[in-house]
Amino acid sequence: MSSVQKEIIVDNSIIKPLKFDPNFKKSYQSADFIYDVKIAEKGIWDRFLDWLSFWFRKIFGLSNMEVSEKYVNLSLKGIAILIVIYVIYSIVKLILNKEGQWIFGKSTSQKIMKYDDIELNLKNIDFEKLIKDTLKSGEKRLAIRYYYLWLLKKMSEKNVIEWNPEKTNSDYLYEIKNESIRNDFGYVSYLYNYIWYGEFDLDENTFEKAQKTFEKTLQSIS
Repeated sequence: MSSVQKEIIVDNSIIKPLKFDPNFKKSYQSADFIYDVKIAEKGIWDRFLDWLSFWFRKIFGLSNMEVSEKYVNLSLKGIAILIVIYVIYSIVKLILNKEGQWIFGKSTSQKIMKYDDIELNLKNIDFEKLIKDTLKSGEKRLAIRYYYLWLLKKMSEKNVIEWNPEKTNSDYLYEIKNESIRNDFGYVSYLYNYIWYGEFDLDENTFEKAQKTFEKTLQSIS
């Protein structure tokens, strides 16, 4: 057999080794090269919304959670709107209410002492002066209340009744032994309830009649 000599080609070119940029990692830090997606943990509010959505779907028979979530969002927005409306209504009511006049200006002297404080300190109140100051500010209904409390004070001082802020008009009527005083007190109690708790504007004529009745009853207590 004859042997075939193959020509061997030897590459004698110089090979230059490649070098990596030490900061090559910076080129691969964008979102395109992040393959591990981390799911953010849900907060308390998100878990609450999921809970609501679950029950909405269960109670109302909704087709899927996505629909249920839409109904939950609409319901929460509706509730938020109602709360805002209620808060605005309360603020407006406070501003327009006669008890809220301190917001705009100086309070009158009778507003400094609350009604409850007056009842608790009945024996120490100068009702005559208090009523005069009240009428100067045009608050006739409040003046009638002070007339009523003044009458209770005077009857207590004369031992006609035993005053107690927890008692009712009926309690006091039962205590009054004098028939004339009992009848007068029954009538002024009716006037007081009608004027103080009545939702109407107290005109001058009605006030003057009530005022004269209270003053006459006060004078009759001896």
